[in-house]
Amino acid sequence: MLSANARREEIYHLALTTGLASVEELSAKFEVTASTIRRDLALLNSQGRLARTYGGAMALGAHPEASLRQRTGEAFEQKHAIARWAAAIIQAGENILIDAGSTAGALAHELRGFEKLSVTTPGLNTLQELADSEGIEVDCLGGRLRGVSQSFVGPLAEAALERMSFDRVFLGADAVTAEDGICEADHAQTRLKELMARRGRSVYVLADSSKLGLRPFHAWARLALPWTLVTDDGADPAEVQKFRDAGVAVEVASVSG
Repeated sequence: MLSANARREEIYHLALTTGLASVEELSAKFEVTASTIRRDLALLNSQGRLARTYGGAMALGAHPEASLRQRTGEAFEQKHAIARWAAAIIQAGENILIDAGSTAGALAHELRGFEKLSVTTPGLNTLQELADSEGIEVDCLGGRLRGVSQSFVGPLAEAALERMSFDRVFLGADAVTAEDGICEADHAQTRLKELMARRGRSVYVLADSSKLGLRPFHAWARLALPWTLVTDDGADPAEVQKFRDAGVAVEVASVSG
């Protein structure tokens, strides 16, 4: 078992690299009580290294938003299970919108080889996945490129959306709650997600189980019902029930197949 000082350094490193450290997750990871973790967080907070948040802590002095490259390797199996579920409901001839993000990129990968499909996206990874798919017509929502998310946002992307509609819209999320919707690090990103949701006949939020119920940032996209949360079978049943109680449809993808 790590010494107290080594454990606190590891906690700080995790908060620095992932943006948010949960008391419950840290307690399980280091095999100590939740009260021990709270004392660690309080000490790191008093040292000016972490800012306390509800249920955990966030690193100070660092950009908490992980890059697309970092996120692509996280929860890999869960994201691809979600992507397979989403790809299975898409029908030939549909016009769909795929958001930016790592799970969205996994969905785009699943669509390679599809025929008679129209895909619009603000995400560079989706564009790259589908660039040589002859059976798929691809449109890009242009605008200002956010390097950290590898996605286009801003007035140009929003203006393009006003002239489009979609059979299905697939949105990504840094986090999602039953009460407030999609949580992101950037207000331009949440604004675009709200507009994308309004242009779809059916709206799906693709979020692996680690993202449910978290509030790592302060920009939110509120979604009007009906919409569907698609998560994986590692999700906390109590957290899933919160979404169902709020009127959100929930689909659970099996990671094991």
